[in-house]
Amino acid sequence: MKGNPAKGAGYLLKGLSMLPDPAIRPFVLIPLIVNILLFVGAIWLLLTQFDVWIDFLLGFLPDWASFLEYLLWPLFALMVLLVVYYSFTLVANLIAAPFNGFLSEKVERKLRGEVVTDEGWQAIIALVPRAIGRELSKLAYYLPRFILLLVLTFIPVINIAAPFLWFMFGAWMMAIQYCDYPMDNNKVSFKQMKELLKARRLTSVGFGGLVQLGMMIPVLNLVLMPAAVVGATCYWVEEHIGDHLGDMNSGRPQLDR
Repeated sequence: MKGNPAKGAGYLLKGLSMLPDPAIRPFVLIPLIVNILLFVGAIWLLLTQFDVWIDFLLGFLPDWASFLEYLLWPLFALMVLLVVYYSFTLVANLIAAPFNGFLSEKVERKLRGEVVTDEGWQAIIALVPRAIGRELSKLAYYLPRFILLLVLTFIPVINIAAPFLWFMFGAWMMAIQYCDYPMDNNKVSFKQMKELLKARRLTSVGFGGLVQLGMMIPVLNLVLMPAAVVGATCYWVEEHIGDHLGDMNSGRPQLDR
């Protein structure tokens, strides 16, 4: 596999460092508010239901395997955290998709040395149908894989590896989720976007893995959504835009959006 996970993680750190930039700061506000509200909701749900869910999962252990309870408890706890995190992240990104696309566009303009201007609410509203459609494409890609992992989680022996599989799946999905904003803005199809990320899979997973870890850190997770959008746009401009333009110039057929 090609790429560099440390370099991928560095794009998120770059995104975090750019958030205070006056040129893009106004476009960070709404994604930030959406993220704060939904993660507060996720924390409340975990505090009230966590023990119930853990007891439910441990209830699948047969009596003869009850001695594994202390070993599996932390694994199941991690799995519950990941599932709640994925679910609320999906909802947050669905709501914030038009604003994230708008933010990514402004960041790309800045990185290219163009003047960053605010076209107002009409520009954001115009993005809504396209952004929602793209989020549904991501959801169609995500759900079958989510369900498969969920089934594997309840299969004895195999479920010991479930937390690792959940983490790797989450890292890949975070790369897809946030790198899609700049690529969609540049008319890269969903299928082609996945191919570009696979071409540097380790870099992509490094970026998505750090996004996923950051989302689990209190306070930091509140600013991770806009930081991930900015970081993914940096990743696109520095590593993928040349590949995309090269494909176009070589005459390789471009897939319909």
